[in-house]
Amino acid sequence: MQIRPLRDRIIVKRVEAQRTTASGIVIPDTAAEKPEQGEVVAVGPGRRDEKGELIPMEVKVGDLVLFGKYAGQAIKVEGEELLVMREDDVMGVVERDAGTLKKAA
Repeated sequence: MQIRPLRDRIIVKRVEAQRTTASGIVIPDTAAEKPEQGEVVAVGPGRRDEKGELIPMEVKVGDLVLFGKYAGQAIKVEGEELLVMREDDVMGVVERDAGTLKKAA
């Protein structure tokens, strides 16, 4: 199933939080907080200004974004939890360079 967000809404998939502290202590699932960052999986066309002109979205599919703890509306699609939020709920985009991506892989 695909979801196409409307206007200035985006669909975000949370990224998994690190389950171990720097000192090696494992955090159980019940004590771990939900991460406040995620990957954009779908983007609406944008919103319109007072003149009716389309204001394009600043985020794009694949961006890693930061958002507030209570931002967005949680939904489940095919067993996967996603967030639907407005672009205004996004606090920033994490810039990833090629070196960072190679280390993560």
